[in-house]
Amino acid sequence: MNASSLSAEAAVDTAPHKAAGGAPWVQLVLGMVAMMAISSPQYVWALFVQPLQTSLGVSLSALQVTFALFSIFQCGIGPVHGELASRFSSRTFAAMGGLLVGLSWVSSAYVTSLPWLYLTYGVLSGIGTGWVYVAVVELMVQWFPARRGFAVGMVAGCYGFGAIVTTFPIAASIRDNGLQKTLVVFGIALAVIIVLAALGMKRVAAAKDPVGAGLAAPIPVAPGYAPREMLKTPLFWLMFLIMAMVATGGLMAISQLGALAKHFGISGETAVMGMAALPLALTLDRIANGLTRPFFGWVSDRIGREPTMLAAFMLEAFAILMLLKFGTNPLAFVLLSAVVFFGWGEIYSLFPSLQADVFGVRHAAKNFGYLLIATAVGSILGGPLAALLYEKTRSWDLIIYIIVVMDIAAALLSIWVLKPLRVRWMAQARQDGRL
Repeated sequence: MNASSLSAEAAVDTAPHKAAGGAPWVQLVLGMVAMMAISSPQYVWALFVQPLQTSLGVSLSALQVTFALFSIFQCGIGPVHGELASRFSSRTFAAMGGLLVGLSWVSSAYVTSLPWLYLTYGVLSGIGTGWVYVAVVELMVQWFPARRGFAVGMVAGCYGFGAIVTTFPIAASIRDNGLQKTLVVFGIALAVIIVLAALGMKRVAAAKDPVGAGLAAPIPVAPGYAPREMLKTPLFWLMFLIMAMVATGGLMAISQLGALAKHFGISGETAVMGMAALPLALTLDRIANGLTRPFFGWVSDRIGREPTMLAAFMLEAFAILMLLKFGTNPLAFVLLSAVVFFGWGEIYSLFPSLQADVFGVRHAAKNFGYLLIATAVGSILGGPLAALLYEKTRSWDLIIYIIVVMDIAAALLSIWVLKPLRVRWMAQARQDGRL
C-alpha cells in the first residue's frame, strides 16, 4: 500500500456527526470497549511475574525489562504510532493493534528464554496496545470538543479499569491451567474483542450540524500546531517532564506490586475479607485507576487542568507515604494501593486533554504520540531501575521517598509554572488564529 492510498483510506475514514455509526456516543462506547480489552497486557503483568521468574529462572530486574520494553514500544515510539494513525483509517489501525496484542500473548505462551519474551510480550504487545490507544484518544478529542476531559477520561478510565474483568479469571486460570494455556486463551479473546470494536470506529469530519446538547458541537478545525512546532516549545517539554515524574510512581506500583507485597509480608496465602490479598489489591487498583480518569477529567473541565493536577499529584504522594508506613497490614496494603492508583492514573485524561487545548486537535494523534514517550520514561525509572535499586539496597524505602519527592515537585510545577506559561501561550495562539 503506497502513501497516496493510505492517505485516501484515512480521508474516507471520516463522518459528519449524524452519519450512521458515527454518533459521538457510539464512538465513545466503541473506544471504551477497545480500551478495556488492551488494559490487560499492562495491568495484569504483576500476575505473570512470579510464574515467569520461576519458569525462566531469571532475576526480578531482568524480567522487569519486559515491562519497560512494553512501555517503550507502547509509548516511547508514540510519534511512530501517531504518524501511522494519520495514514490508516481508525478501524484498520485499531484492528491491527488488536491482532498484535493477541499474537503477543499467544507467542509469549511458548517462549523458553528471556530475549524471546522481550520480543513477544515487550515489543509486540507494546506496539499493539499503543496503536489502539492512539486511535481511540484521537477519536475522543475530535468528537467531544466541549467535554474533552470527560471523553478522554472515560476511555482512559476503561484502560485503567478494564483489567478488573480479567484479573481474577487470569489468576484462577494460572492456578488451575498453567501460564501457557492462560496466555493462549486470553490472548485470542482479547484480539477478537478489539477487532470487533474497531470495525465501527470513524473519525469526525468538519461538522455541518450540531449534535445533542452540545456534546459534539460543530468543529471549525483551527490550524493548531504540528509536532515539529510543538517540540520547539518549552511548554511541551514542561508537560512532558511533569507527566514522566508522576508516571514513574504509578508504573512502579503496577510493575512492582507483587514484589512490594512480598516485601510487606503479603504472601499468596494472605487473605483480606476471605479473598487473596494480591488479586484483591489488583482488582481494587483497576477500579481506582478506572474511576480516577473520568472523574479528574470531569473536574478539570470545570476547575482547570492545573488545579486538578495539584490535588491529584499530592494525593498520590500522600498515599505512597502511607503505604510505606502501614503496608504490612494486609487491609491497609489493599486499600492504600488503590489510593495510589487513584492518585496517578488521571494523567492519561489530563495530559491528552491539556495537549489538545494548547496545541489544537488537527494534529492530535501525532502530537499525543510524542507526549506518550513520557510514560516510557516513567516505566524505565519505575520498572527495571527501581527493581535494580531494590536489589542493591534490599529496601523499598529509598525508592518510595524518591517517588514522593517527584510527585510533590510535579504538583508544584503544575500550578506555579505550567499554569501561567499555558495561559500566556493560549492567549497568544488565539490572537494569532492558531487555536
